[in-house]
Amino acid sequence: MKRFVILFAVLLLAASPLRAVKIIHGPYLQNVTESEATFVWVSDSVTLGWVEIAPDDGTHFYVTERPQYFDCANGIKNESRIHAVRVRGLKPGTFYRYRVYAKEVTEHRGNYVAYGRTAATDVYTRQPLKFRTLDPAAGDVRFTMINDMHGDVPKLQKLMGYTDLSRTDMVLFVGDMVSVFESEEQVFGGFMDAAVDLFAKETPMYYTRGNHETRGRSAWAFQNYFSPLSDHIYYMYRQGPVCFVALDSGEDKPDSDLEYYGLTMYDDYRDEQVEWLRQVVRSEEFLSAPFKVVTCHIPPFGGWHGNDEVAQKFIPILEEAGVDIMLSAHLHRYVHQPAGESARFPIVVNSNDTILQAVVDGHTMKVEVLGMDGKTVDKFEIKK
Repeated sequence: MKRFVILFAVLLLAASPLRAVKIIHGPYLQNVTESEATFVWVSDSVTLGWVEIAPDDGTHFYVTERPQYFDCANGIKNESRIHAVRVRGLKPGTFYRYRVYAKEVTEHRGNYVAYGRTAATDVYTRQPLKFRTLDPAAGDVRFTMINDMHGDVPKLQKLMGYTDLSRTDMVLFVGDMVSVFESEEQVFGGFMDAAVDLFAKETPMYYTRGNHETRGRSAWAFQNYFSPLSDHIYYMYRQGPVCFVALDSGEDKPDSDLEYYGLTMYDDYRDEQVEWLRQVVRSEEFLSAPFKVVTCHIPPFGGWHGNDEVAQKFIPILEEAGVDIMLSAHLHRYVHQPAGESARFPIVVNSNDTILQAVVDGHTMKVEVLGMDGKTVDKFEIKK
């Protein structure tokens, strides 16, 4: 009788349908350049992850087997909920279609691995996801900047509604998209799920970290989700006539401040960026760009420690390098400071209630800033 009960239980378990694994966040694009792109997504359980890439040539995604790129490190496929895959060898200014997968790992003991079901983005009932690589030779670039949402999804959605995303090459997040980086749920519920729904699956998003993303028990994990396979979360990229430099201004108070509980070393971290910055502003990618745009969450004015650090460490290098404009955030008010005040170049601090849109060709940078009502707050041009 006992053997019968055990056998019945085993058969019942074997007959039970496997749970349906799900991709719960993403996919979204990170660190898109002229020759590579990184794809990030999160599943609801431990999975293997990979990306399939197809040319945007009109053929059905199922017409032939597509190249697969796995989330792996040091020769081993990662078993994780968070997946990041970098695909290299892409062509500049070229559209590609893609699909991401998550295959559940139900058991791993020694050399034995058992798998559950597989989830993937839909390419059967809808068009495959599509993106375009950057192109330094492009004649112009259109970008949108938003910041300091602090988890306010309706505000994010309303402001982004004033942007024609079909004509936008990239979106810049310039920090403080949440008030504290406490958990994965807070990050995705606070802005990133909305960003994926709006644009981030197909339009590149470049994230400049703010001081509030440095706070919370999950702050150390920021790079698991943003710039996950890059050397740093400060970086440079080029689209058409603009070379963008994204700097990480860290925290706004001294490292010794009691609010940081001995966890921060941002003075040293900014020194590290200084050495990097001195190198990149000498690069051909930077020097050959007609326009040079810097994003930095904390502006070089305001009277706090972080402001002074940006002013003393970053600004002299940027002035010597001939930067055209710095785009900042942090103050929760709109400021357009002309060249000659805090720096030789103008500094625009975008408010938490405004969205900045720019169109740049080889001779002119046109910027328009819209408020919550969609009306123009500021409009100006920089000419070469």
